[in-house]
Amino acid sequence: MTPPEDYITCMQELAREAGTLLLSYFGKVSVEYKGEADLVTEADRASEKLLVDRIRKQWPSHDLIGEEGSRKETGSHFRWYVDPLDGTTNFAHGYPVFCVSLGLEYREARIAGVVYDPCRDEMFAAEKGSGSRLNGRPIHVSKTTRLAESLVATGFPSHKRHNNPNVHFYHQITLRSHGVRRAGSAALDLCCVACGRFDAFWEFKLNPWDTAAGVLLVEEAGGRVTNFSDAPFAIDSSEVLATNSLVHREILHEFSEIFAGRVEGLPSAMEYQRAR
Repeated sequence: MTPPEDYITCMQELAREAGTLLLSYFGKVSVEYKGEADLVTEADRASEKLLVDRIRKQWPSHDLIGEEGSRKETGSHFRWYVDPLDGTTNFAHGYPVFCVSLGLEYREARIAGVVYDPCRDEMFAAEKGSGSRLNGRPIHVSKTTRLAESLVATGFPSHKRHNNPNVHFYHQITLRSHGVRRAGSAALDLCCVACGRFDAFWEFKLNPWDTAAGVLLVEEAGGRVTNFSDAPFAIDSSEVLATNSLVHREILHEFSEIFAGRVEGLPSAMEYQRAR
């Protein structure tokens, strides 16, 4: 049973405050690396500090996991997933596709999620059993029934973590859909599935803070989320496939074909060069 407290209103206020903070840094920050490849900026850290401080003050007994290292794991029934800036590479390069994402679990079930896009002032919010909304209005997944008519999204990790076969998936699905987009923010991609802008989204090796809010948004908007073998999505899943549910089975079939090696070969750059 979902706890009676109104979390979603507070979550939207928090996300909006953090989004406003991000905009104050946009176009002005210096870039650092955490590890060999992952970018981090002072904006990431400032946003996470704001969010974590507010959550800890208002709900001191709740557990929390943040992208930039904030942790509290005591066995509480409540757990927050905080992504203070999803789309850091975009942000660092001045590309206006990034967001704040907050997800809340109760007894390991997703009960509330918020994703705020400050550049477009779009607030996506969902509560378990109450549907999904964009700026207060109900949203629903698309009604597209065929992959050939679908606009699909995916993502690629930074080069040092690019140890997956997604380029083959990208090629195969591009040939069989209306197109594949790669915008650089998994949370916003999931929101675009929830509101019908995309018909599907897939990605390898996302983190819990990338998906905690967006997956609930898709499900509450009438969509379906699984791994690539059609098993139920889990917060620690290394595979995410989110669709309008109508094209889910067709995409899973294409994935099984790719995993079996039955793919169309990539065009040869050498042959292209000779024919120029």
